Amino acid sequence: MRIATWNVNSVTARLPRLVAWLERTGTDVLCVQELKVAEAAFPYEELRALGYEAAVNGTGRWNGVAVISRIGLEDVVTGLPGGPGFPDDEPEPRAVSATCGPVRVWSVYVPNGREVGHAHYEYKLRWFEALRGAVAGDAAGPRPFAVLGDYNVAPTDEDVWDPAVFAGSTHVTPAERAALAALRETGLTDVVPRPLKYDRPYTYWDYRQLAFPKNKGMRIDLVYGNGPFAEAVSDAYVDREERKGKGASDHAPVVVDLEV
Repeated sequence: MRIATWNVNSVTARLPRLVAWLERTGTDVLCVQELKVAEAAFPYEELRALGYEAAVNGTGRWNGVAVISRIGLEDVVTGLPGGPGFPDDEPEPRAVSATCGPVRVWSVYVPNGREVGHAHYEYKLRWFEALRGAVAGDAAGPRPFAVLGDYNVAPTDEDVWDPAVFAGSTHVTPAERAALAALRETGLTDVVPRPLKYDRPYTYWDYRQLAFPKNKGMRIDLVYGNGPFAEAVSDAYVDREERKGKGASDHAPVVVDLEV
């Protein structure tokens, strides 16, 4: 079974690449983030032609997540139960979960945080707290379970190309990393993928200043699996090739193969 996560940075702009990637890789379940479309505009028909169905949480211009599966889609939960909103507690489309065959997955797009001390940063930390509470039961359960997506946090200094560049900014602060640690304490393990090139499995490279060819990246797209999920992993890698070329997302897919 092959599961992946990918921040596509607009499913409309990336649709030809998405379809080609699914056909080429034979992925069974794909968690997608940053759709930037409403549910009504999601490309259900194009994916259905490939044998996939989708659970979508999207409201339009920003954010948006989906679980795309060709092995079943059951017990769908749209949104983060008990989660905060922004601004003025208005819920954002940042989470969707579903059972796909033997595995239950969440697709999450954690708030960016913008800058330390900003209201969005505090929202990010509250969102993490709500996520921890929402997944704790499945994380401790016997069924393979994983939370996949764009976490907007690099777990360690080794997960950014130059820690000094990020000092004092979001994505690397002690509070954000503590939130990740608290999430892992529910029974989740960081499934660290292997890189296809260089020595670090970065998943995101800014579009600016030739960041990708210079490999100035970050590992912020994560797969957090419970014990049964982690024990079933036979391989995990960053598909860095998909970050290349015209019209690529600024994130690369993270692919996990399971023996379940």
